[in-house]
Amino acid sequence: MTSQIFTKSWPYTAIILAHLIWGVNFVVVKLTIQEIPPMSLAFIKFTAAALLLLPFLIISGDAPWTNLRRLFKFLPQANSPKKDSIDLLEGQTQKFFDRRDTLKVIAVGVLMITLNTAFFFLGLERTTVSSASILTLVIPIISILIGWAVLKEKVYVVNVFGVLAGLFGTIAVLGIPLISIGAGLSTNTMIGNFLIILAAVCWVIGALFSKQLLQKYSTLTISFLIFCVGSVTFLIPAINEFIQNPTWYQNVTYLGMFGVIYMTLASSICGYFLFTWSLDQIGVAKADFFQYLEPVVAISLGILTLGEELRYSYVLGAILIMLGAYWSTLAKTQHKHPKYHRH
Repeated sequence: MTSQIFTKSWPYTAIILAHLIWGVNFVVVKLTIQEIPPMSLAFIKFTAAALLLLPFLIISGDAPWTNLRRLFKFLPQANSPKKDSIDLLEGQTQKFFDRRDTLKVIAVGVLMITLNTAFFFLGLERTTVSSASILTLVIPIISILIGWAVLKEKVYVVNVFGVLAGLFGTIAVLGIPLISIGAGLSTNTMIGNFLIILAAVCWVIGALFSKQLLQKYSTLTISFLIFCVGSVTFLIPAINEFIQNPTWYQNVTYLGMFGVIYMTLASSICGYFLFTWSLDQIGVAKADFFQYLEPVVAISLGILTLGEELRYSYVLGAILIMLGAYWSTLAKTQHKHPKYHRH
């Protein structure tokens, strides 16, 4: 793979940039939720992200834009989509949105956007960037467990070792071994860590439900629709936060504004296109190796900018979880990265 990085460098550059963006995003979220209430931040982010994705949906002529075009004939007419180096449609997709899939889209949106983001934001408020970035690596391990327990998928011996390594690594990051010697993490931090794991569980369940939809619609379409679900479901919690603190927006600094722009434009949009394009170019198996850049970047920035302490349990846990994520997904390509990112 090393030689291919130099001979076919652009896809690898793109995927490295995507994971660097997402690694930085942990610190950006941590700083931004100190100025903007978490549910309000989620509402702003997914509303803006949906609006930013809409032009690409129009250009592609993909569903559900095709449905809207039939209702509003004055809207611009997209030509038949053309396949090029950056394929917005990502394969064979259905051109019209089937209303029978509405409940499925809502369910996936609630799991992958609403619950996942809510748990992640609330968890990151309470725990460290280092813990959160490491714990998100348990997603493929959780996916393997659910696939085995619920879908009765075949699990190999190496996958079992991977799950066990990930389990012990998670226990180490949670700080459970330190409790026995009286040096455990604070209750608030422990709650934050468990919320991060809950966010991962919601993501995995939603990703499994989304597989059937992705066989009919492009990733672009599903991303746009679940962003819309997130925007709608976060509206009432955002209004509630405004009622409780109607002056919060007056305390938002340029740093908070930058955080919103970065989370929306860089993480949700640029990261999405960089990752999707590079995934199509180099394949899931090779792309999967680069996911480990995220905790390295997040932990480094957490130490440098937030003054976080790197516990030995984090290092041990990170190594075990990384090994677990790799071993548990060997011969299990379907449990590697989904084609859209989490936060």
